[in-house]
Amino acid sequence: MFGIRYIKSQPTVHLMQFRGGKLVREGAGQSFYYFGPASTLVAVPLASQDRAFILELTAADFQSVTVQGQVTFRIGQPQRIAALMDFSLARDGQRYVSEDPKRLGDRVVTQAGVIVQQAVQALELRQALRASAQIARDTQAQLAAQAEMQALGLDVLGVSIIAIKPVPDIARALEAQAREENLKAADDAIYARRMAAVENERAIRQNELDTEIAVEYKKRQISETQMEAKAALMQRENQLREAQMTADVALEVQRKALVEEQANNSRTLAQAEADRVAAVMQALEHADPRIVQALAASGMQPGQLIAQAFGGIAEKAQQIGQFNMSPELLQSLMAASAHGSPPMAAGKRSSS
Repeated sequence: MFGIRYIKSQPTVHLMQFRGGKLVREGAGQSFYYFGPASTLVAVPLASQDRAFILELTAADFQSVTVQGQVTFRIGQPQRIAALMDFSLARDGQRYVSEDPKRLGDRVVTQAGVIVQQAVQALELRQALRASAQIARDTQAQLAAQAEMQALGLDVLGVSIIAIKPVPDIARALEAQAREENLKAADDAIYARRMAAVENERAIRQNELDTEIAVEYKKRQISETQMEAKAALMQRENQLREAQMTADVALEVQRKALVEEQANNSRTLAQAEADRVAAVMQALEHADPRIVQALAASGMQPGQLIAQAFGGIAEKAQQIGQFNMSPELLQSLMAASAHGSPPMAAGKRSSS
C-alpha cells in the first residue's frame, strides 16, 4: 500500500538496497521495509553453485574425445559482481530483471572448457584417457587464477572431470588392444609362473644333487679316514710285529749266548772232572788193587759189602769146593732188598 513493501532474504543471499543511486543497506539474510518506487534491490546469491559441462574435444593425435565434468564455485565478493553484472530484483522482489544471474554459470563453464581443451589438446588419446585427475587439478588452479574470476569476485571451489571417453569405434579398438595386452600379460604371467616352477624344480634338483655330492664326498672322506686308520693300524701292527720279532731275535740271541755259556761251563766242568779223574787214575795206577778196593768199600752199605763179597767168592770159585748159604741169610737179603734195610745175618763159606 502506497508503495511500501517488505522483503526478507535467506542467509545465503547478500541483499543490497539502493536509493537515489546510493547504497543504503546491505548484508546477508536482511529483512526490512522499503519504498518500492524509489528503491532498487540487488540480491546476490552466496551459496555454492554446481555447473556440469560436456565437451567434444580433439586430442594431440587427432582423436575425438568427450570430456564430462563439473565446476563448483561461489560468489565470494558480492560488491564486485554487483558492479559488473545485473543482479537487481523486479518490483515484486521475487525475480531478476535480467539474465545475468543465469549467464554467470555459463561464463564459468566456458572458461573451464577453454582450460580443459588446452590440456586435452596437449595430450595424446591414451594419455588423455588416464589424465582426468591431473586435468581437473590444473583446470581448478588456472580457473581460480584467471583475471575474470578475480574481477567478478568468484571463488572456484572445485573442478571434477567425471569421464573422458573416445568415440565408440576407437573405444572398441582400445578395448580390443587392451584385452589383447591383458591376455598377453596373462600368458606372460602363466609363462613366468611355469618358468618359475621349472626354475624352482631345477633349484630343488640342484640342491638334491649338491646334497648327494656332499654325502658321497663325506662318505669318501669317511672311507679314506677308515683306510688311513686301517693303514696306520696295520703299520702299527707291523711295527709291533717287527719289534716282537726283534725282541724274539734278541731273546734267542741271549738264549743262544746262555746255552753257549752253559755248554762252555759244562765243557769246562767236564774237562775239570776229567782232569780230576785222570789225576786220580794216574795216582791209583800204581796202587795195590786191594787198597783201592778197600778205599772204595769205605762208606758202603752192608748189602753192598755182601754183594762185593759175593763178587770175590765168584772170582775164587775155582778154589772153592762147596759154598753153603743159610736160609736165614737169603731171607734177610730178600727182606732187606724189599724194605731197603741191610741184612741181619751172614752166610757160611767152606773151602777145600
